[in-house]
Amino acid sequence: MRVVGLTCLLALTVMTPALAGGTSVFVAPETVAIPAGPFVRGSDRAEREAAYRMDERAYGHSVTRERRWYEDEAQRTETTKAYSITRTVITNRDYAVFVRETGRRAPDVDIKTWKSYGLIHPYPRTRRHAWVARRPQTGRDKHPVVLVRHSDARTYAVWLSKKTGQTWRLPTENEWEKAVRGTDGNRFPWGNKFDPLRLNSHDKGPFDTQPVGRYQKGTGPFGLLDGAGQVFEWTATAAGKGRYIVKGGSWDDKGCGICRPAARHSRPQYLKHILVGFRLVRDE
Repeated sequence: MRVVGLTCLLALTVMTPALAGGTSVFVAPETVAIPAGPFVRGSDRAEREAAYRMDERAYGHSVTRERRWYEDEAQRTETTKAYSITRTVITNRDYAVFVRETGRRAPDVDIKTWKSYGLIHPYPRTRRHAWVARRPQTGRDKHPVVLVRHSDARTYAVWLSKKTGQTWRLPTENEWEKAVRGTDGNRFPWGNKFDPLRLNSHDKGPFDTQPVGRYQKGTGPFGLLDGAGQVFEWTATAAGKGRYIVKGGSWDDKGCGICRPAARHSRPQYLKHILVGFRLVRDE
């Protein structure tokens, strides 16, 4: 049974200095409420097999199967307390207030650092995501903020907590997965059948981030948006020394086995990737 989520737009607004004088209005991120209780986490053999087949059709090879990408998804029932989670990932617009008020370094990466990661994306592709003069590029205010390290996301949460008087943090893997897929273990936020029109993936997307919330047909059972595709998201769940679990798939992926909420892998905490952003939990 799908559980109807209740969105909660925080009423708090404060006036903050604009870059060139005057004021701008800050509004805390919109959230959806997740009730306490059990949910089905992970995948069974049938789901994993279906994911491998989707990837094989899309890519024309069996790399995800051969490397056993989805074998660490043992299905089980977990329980969480009640919490709220941002309806979308944190946007460039959200992050801009933080950068402006704290002096934090704006999202960017230099060519030497990028090459040291050993990723397949060429450095010029990072330029559309990098900020210019400490501001997002024109037309990208509502896109997910990327090129942020795990520590950047945590620091943003601390700043937002002080600004709102509430407690914000990165979600655990369990909290993220429950919020995205609901309680019944659906393969995707919207159900069990993959539909490339319901998410921003390389199957039907523009091979780039999109403004958050554009894929309304991909809404999850609690009202969460962009839980599949768009960008991977940092979680608070550690996966070995200096690594954290990321979830969700991205605009670069097709298939899209990796876009399932059950799918999981880790990234080093220092990584600033064009495929990785974050959303936050607010404790109730």
